[in-house]
Amino acid sequence: MPELLRVATAGSVDDGKSTLIGRLLYDSKSLFDDQLDHVERVSRQRGDEYTDLALLTDGLRAEREQGITIDVAYRYFATPRRSFILADTPGHVQYTRNMVTGASTTDAAIILVDARNGMTEQSRRHAVLAALLGVEHVVVCVNKMDLVGWSQEVFDSLVSEFEDFSVRLRIPDLSFIPVSALLGDNVVDASANMPWFDGTPLLRHLEHMHIAGDRNLVDVRLPVQLVVRPHSHEHHDHRGYAGSVAGGVLRAGDRVRVLPSGFETEITQILGPDGPVEEAFPTMSVQVLLADDIDVSRGDMICRPGNMPSITQELDAHVCWMDETSELVPGTMYALKHTTKWARAKVTGIDYRLNTDTLHRDREAGSLTLNDIGRVRLRASVPLFVDAYEHNRETGSFILVDEGTNRTVGAGIVLSRTSA
Repeated sequence: MPELLRVATAGSVDDGKSTLIGRLLYDSKSLFDDQLDHVERVSRQRGDEYTDLALLTDGLRAEREQGITIDVAYRYFATPRRSFILADTPGHVQYTRNMVTGASTTDAAIILVDARNGMTEQSRRHAVLAALLGVEHVVVCVNKMDLVGWSQEVFDSLVSEFEDFSVRLRIPDLSFIPVSALLGDNVVDASANMPWFDGTPLLRHLEHMHIAGDRNLVDVRLPVQLVVRPHSHEHHDHRGYAGSVAGGVLRAGDRVRVLPSGFETEITQILGPDGPVEEAFPTMSVQVLLADDIDVSRGDMICRPGNMPSITQELDAHVCWMDETSELVPGTMYALKHTTKWARAKVTGIDYRLNTDTLHRDREAGSLTLNDIGRVRLRASVPLFVDAYEHNRETGSFILVDEGTNRTVGAGIVLSRTSA
């Protein structure tokens, strides 16, 4: 089965995100005939002189009629080398939460920049968000090169400007590709109009992107989601503990520790969806059988005796506020979900609100409102088993839920003690 790559696309409103995804689907021959017929028919009804490939990612009829994209649209396609899930995230500042949602689970981000406009506030914001969310691979597609005469000078100038800004963001893998999403240049096939570009087209770049090393295969983390109890006394030794591996590699015979009890035991067997497996690694869903009958419940954590997460009730985190009807203010209580564990949490302070355009920190901020991102301190009602987000995105993230309405109101990423 081809390796899966999750990609989020972002850019200003008219930079061509949806067109780029449509072009990838079209040129990679990943469309059904009825999909293409539908897009061609809607394009004619709207009076377009060309087939608007952006319609392939505009999932709502209201969006199609207005010619805008206002939500996160997901599309799946595959090539012989790799399969892809693409998230088309909105560009407006008021939809910052949508990009956070789209990019939080991705391996890579594509940031589109209009070659005519250069870097904008939204371009900088999207780069900052990708860095905050720990996206290891960022591809900057300088789009609409056909409208600037395929100019290498324009491309080089924008690359230089973006690199100067991104130095502060410490993005591990940053690449630049000049494209025309509308015409297909350097999207799937190399462009004859830009012979000066010696890099690879976007799809080939994504196909060969190395992501295996991005996962944490050192720190064993298995949040227990379900206790699989034996059906009879004869099968008492088959009680298992199921969950999705959040880090490290598990094998039969490994010594492990269960938190919060601290009891140590040994893995006797690992079961996958189709039966026993020799080892388990992120993001496999498995059931682990243990040598000893110890107390393990949903929300507990299986780890290595000498390599445990931080056990703490105090969280220092970046929080993106997602609720339109309320604000995050110190003193408020929320339900907090971290991996498979629920707790109550009180906001004990706001250190600053981050301006995602300039990276300025407003240390006088007394609250966070819709789409704001800030550094927040919280105290949980019970100990949580956390890692810094930069080391493990699964055990380093959480959501906040309003206890009165049951709405998810915020998403947080745990910071290391050394974070500024």
